[in-house]
Amino acid sequence: MAALLLGGAVAGIVTLLDHLDVRHVRTITEGCTAELDGTRWWLAPEKADNAATVTAVVVRRGLPAHAATIALATALQESKLRNLSYGDRDSVGLFQQRPSQGWGTAKQLQDPVYATNAFLDVLVKVDGWQDLAVTEAAQKVQRSAFPDAYGQHETQSRAWASALTGHSPGVVTCTLRPVPDDVDTAADARELEARVARDFATAVTSSGTAPTLTLDARALPGADGTNAWAVAQWTVAVARAYDVEQVRVGDRRWTRASATWSKVTATKGATSSSKLATGRVAITLATPPK
Repeated sequence: MAALLLGGAVAGIVTLLDHLDVRHVRTITEGCTAELDGTRWWLAPEKADNAATVTAVVVRRGLPAHAATIALATALQESKLRNLSYGDRDSVGLFQQRPSQGWGTAKQLQDPVYATNAFLDVLVKVDGWQDLAVTEAAQKVQRSAFPDAYGQHETQSRAWASALTGHSPGVVTCTLRPVPDDVDTAADARELEARVARDFATAVTSSGTAPTLTLDARALPGADGTNAWAVAQWTVAVARAYDVEQVRVGDRRWTRASATWSKVTATKGATSSSKLATGRVAITLATPPK
C-alpha cells in the first residue's frame, strides 16, 4: 500500500511540473557585471542599483569618473554597497556616515542621493583629490581606522565608474529573471520617471507613453555621446526594479532576454534610421501578456 501511495505522489508531482511554465521552474542567478580590460566585475542587482545612483550624482555634478571610483570604493568597503539602516555606533547608509559627526540626520543619510552628495561635498574640498590614489582620497573623507582598506576595491570600482559615466560603452549588463505576467506597466513608468528625476535631477528629461519612454541626456555636463551611454547603462543597472525589457542608445540595444548588447540593424525597406538621435535613450518596459 505504501509503495502504491508513493508512486501516486510521484506521478502527481510529475504531472504538476509538466503543466508549470518552465520560466517559473528554471533557476536564474540574477546579477550585473561591468567589464574592464577583459574582466567582468559582478554585483548583485541591489548593489548595481546603488552604484547607478552614486555614479549618476557624480555625472550630474560634472565631476570626473575618478570621483565615482573613489565613492564606489568607499561604499563597497563601508557597506558592501548596501543602504544599511545600522552600523558601527550611529553609522548608517551606503557610506556609513554618522549623524553625530555632522553628516546629516539618519533619515537623510539613508537617502543615497543625499549621502552621495554629502560624500562628494567633502571630497571636492580635498586639495589635489583628482590626483590622489583612491584609498588616500577616500581616507581624507572618511577618516577610517582602516585607511588602506579602500584600495582593495579600486579595480572593481573603476570598472563600474568607467561604465556608468559612459566612458566604457556597452559593458554593463544584467542577467535577470523574466518579468511576472501581472506586471503593472503604468506604475513602472511612473516610478522610473521619478527615479530619473531623483538621480539626475533636471539634467535628464523623460517623454513618451508607457511601455516606451525616451530619456534625453543632452543637458548633462560633458559630451552627448558619453552622457547617453551613462544614462543607458544606468538604466540597465536599475532594470530589475522597473521591469525594463529593452534599452537602446545609438545603434546598440540591450535586452533582458539576451542579457547582452547588440547592434541594431535597419529593417529592409525601412524609411527611418536604426540609430537613435544623439543624447537619447529609448526604454521599453514589460507589458502583461495579451
